[in-house]
Amino acid sequence: MRMGTRFVRRSPAPALGALVAIAAIIAGVSGSARADGDVQKGKAAFVSHGCWECHGFNGQGGETSNGKVIARTPLPLDTFVAFVRNTNGDMPPFKEAIIFDAELADIYAYLQSLPQPKAASDIPLLNGGRSQ
Repeated sequence: MRMGTRFVRRSPAPALGALVAIAAIIAGVSGSARADGDVQKGKAAFVSHGCWECHGFNGQGGETSNGKVIARTPLPLDTFVAFVRNTNGDMPPFKEAIIFDAELADIYAYLQSLPQPKAASDIPLLNGGRSQ
């Protein structure tokens, strides 16, 4: 080591992010949940399991409950299922005894079927009453 040379320790965040992405890809390829869920059954399960209470009926999230926007989630199905099963954040985990994998596949299909939200510039209330 030369005098005046400093070693900079890098943050593990980029490597961790890459590992999570690789795990998501692998889970998407080899997982057990199927991506061919039923949209109507998914909507019914979304309501009956109370998902709407935090995430809104259209997966748009909720202001008062800190529910996240989950409509058209970019997560692959198996990653979505793994999150629902193992979350340790504000949302409690839902094990298979509570909600079956097939129901989660249906909920996923429902969330993916929802239309893209309008851009803020296309909402008159957010633009002084006029669309752009």
